[in-house]
Amino acid sequence: MSVSSTVSKRVKASPADVWAVLADGWLYATWVVGASRIRSVDETWPAEGSSIHHSVGSWPFLFNDKTIATKSEPEKELEMRARAWPGGEALVRVSIEPEGEGSIITMTEDASAGPMLMVPQPVRKQTFDWRNTESLLRLGFLVENKARS
Repeated sequence: MSVSSTVSKRVKASPADVWAVLADGWLYATWVVGASRIRSVDETWPAEGSSIHHSVGSWPFLFNDKTIATKSEPEKELEMRARAWPGGEALVRVSIEPEGEGSIITMTEDASAGPMLMVPQPVRKQTFDWRNTESLLRLGFLVENKARS
């Protein structure tokens, strides 16, 4: 996997709590910057080959696409091929490591197809770093709230 962006966040929640949020495909648009709504989630999500059918953009410029799980290790790692055409596709890995009573979530991402591949790597890195930092902030809020309840 080519990587242009790697960001991490410590959360006060177990890897099981983190995984529970990642495994609930209906929460995807809540934490992923750019995803605006979820149209459906395969019953087997996040098993390899399963999909979240989402829309990206803002009304009236919404585009329907999907994110496909390409590797799934419960409570450890989820790799996805995130599609957002006409923008393109990206390979995304979310890794979870236990740390004390919490976890470290690390997100890596790079473009894999489409127009974003024409963007110079330093610019892609900066763009993905910003987006993934915000996505991990949102994911952290969801995960820590789940851990408290």
